[in-house]
Amino acid sequence: MNNLNYGVIGNGRSAALVSEKGSIDWCCLPDFDSPSIFAKLLDNEKGGSFEFLVDESYHISQKYIYRTNVLCTEFKSEEGTFEVIDFMPRYKTSDQDYFAPAEIYRYIKYISGKPCFRIKYCPAFNYAREPVASIAEKDYIVTYSVEKPTDCIYLYTSLNFNDVLQSKSIELVQPGFILLSYNQKIINIDIRRVYLEFQRTKVYWLNWTNRSRRFTKYQEEITRSLLVLKIMSFQSTGALLAALTTSIPETIGGSRNWDYRFCWLRDASMSLDTLLNMGHFYSARRFMGYLKSILKTKNDTFQIMYGIRGERELTEQELPDLAGYENSKPVRIGNAAFSQRQNDVFGYLLHVIYQYYKFFPGTLDEVEDIWEIVRLICRTISTHWEKPDKGIWEIRNEEKHFVISKVMSWVAMDRAEKIARLLNKDNYAELWRGIADDIKEDVLKNGWREDFQTFTRSYSDTDMDASLLLMAEYGFIDPSDPRYKKTVIAVKNELFYNGLVYRYVSDDDFGKPNSSFTICTFWLIQALFRIGEKDEAKKIFDELLTFGNHLGLFSEDIDFYTKRLLGNFPQAYSHLALINSAAMFSEEEILPKFIMP
Repeated sequence: MNNLNYGVIGNGRSAALVSEKGSIDWCCLPDFDSPSIFAKLLDNEKGGSFEFLVDESYHISQKYIYRTNVLCTEFKSEEGTFEVIDFMPRYKTSDQDYFAPAEIYRYIKYISGKPCFRIKYCPAFNYAREPVASIAEKDYIVTYSVEKPTDCIYLYTSLNFNDVLQSKSIELVQPGFILLSYNQKIINIDIRRVYLEFQRTKVYWLNWTNRSRRFTKYQEEITRSLLVLKIMSFQSTGALLAALTTSIPETIGGSRNWDYRFCWLRDASMSLDTLLNMGHFYSARRFMGYLKSILKTKNDTFQIMYGIRGERELTEQELPDLAGYENSKPVRIGNAAFSQRQNDVFGYLLHVIYQYYKFFPGTLDEVEDIWEIVRLICRTISTHWEKPDKGIWEIRNEEKHFVISKVMSWVAMDRAEKIARLLNKDNYAELWRGIADDIKEDVLKNGWREDFQTFTRSYSDTDMDASLLLMAEYGFIDPSDPRYKKTVIAVKNELFYNGLVYRYVSDDDFGKPNSSFTICTFWLIQALFRIGEKDEAKKIFDELLTFGNHLGLFSEDIDFYTKRLLGNFPQAYSHLALINSAAMFSEEEILPKFIMP
């Protein structure tokens, strides 16, 4: 069973998925959302991969170098041992500038004996839609599109070029390297340069994780999840991706296969909220710049999602020539959800903007720019909160008065009022507080079902929805309120199954969901903790941690029965929720102060 046993490497420009056997099966260059050059993940035969092949005598194991995004795959046998250390360079070159090129280093570390391997280097450009050819030049191997020869990538290596291209057996007797670059290099690439890039990148990640808050429990799980979130922050604009892949299905053979290489304002805001809570402010400041960039004029309206450069049109299309992950079709690129209205989005967004104003406002012009965004959001909420919407789960063919959409609309107006108070804009504060009060009254009147003694998914039905668990997290209702406690228990009774949580069990556009949306189980854990059921919450949490892959990474979904990972990977939602849950069960570690003698 394929359990998405991949490690992820990345540098804030792009990323790659490396299998537990050391094969790069997914990578898009030069950027996260570029067409793939390796997509074996989505088509085992023609998708393209970059592999180290060894015979069956080798034991292969994989781990991350301590608290970094540098991945080490060890190949060990009686004839010899070597390691492949994979990374994408990232480090500071000045106070403001970062080196994060579109390239992958594969440092081949010699350990002992006379290990042998073969290289399978099979790029497949543009989601395997373009035939390619490779030629050995003096300093590199160039692979180019037969149809568009200017589309090319460069492979630099200390190995024999023909051995690489013809997949011949290579005996390793000293350290070696392979550098895959989107650009032709203008500096000499040798083993010394590779080792320098390795050390610089390793030190960057160690320094970054060292700036995080530390906890007495679950520290390694928290750190790994933080590193995942950081990879998904696009350096050029500050956008945060929902996931690094497209079209990994929620159920094998199903059609819920979506492209997640975009910036959903909801997902990004929740990721930033977590990063801020863990002590990382730079990403939040960058995201504020991204928000400003996507609004060109005061007449622009917000979408729920954008491209990572602020693109508004994210046209969805199918790629029929790809077989799909384990033959699960269709493979999609683009995402039609960009045109939906989801009123809950603005609550998460304004919650983060409020923290920006409260803890680290920028220059006066920046403060005023963000204030204009706050006013625009409030105008949008004032116009739309009473209308039905598609909801947090992006129901494509139905609109309802979803309770969580109303709750998060209240959160938006509540945080907007607080922002206005901070800026001494009392007239706005009073106006927005009035709207917030109207929304809360509406939810308590129409969202609470007295006959069932619970809040329900929408005003018009009696279904449960895991998103109801968020009502206390953002302050809409106190965790001690009997109505919230009863709702948590009702959600658990109806949606908790075999250690995991359904997001809902009613039919939608594609039938009944068959897998657990990973973040929903984390939400239940947090809700149980808040209502005082801490032992039960911890029991569920500890079991859930065992469902991650061999490196502790999580995807969007988990199968209820086999516990295999499903859905796009790695998923920002899942890792931010892991961090938030783990922090509830631990205390912050206070380092002793150093006293000068």
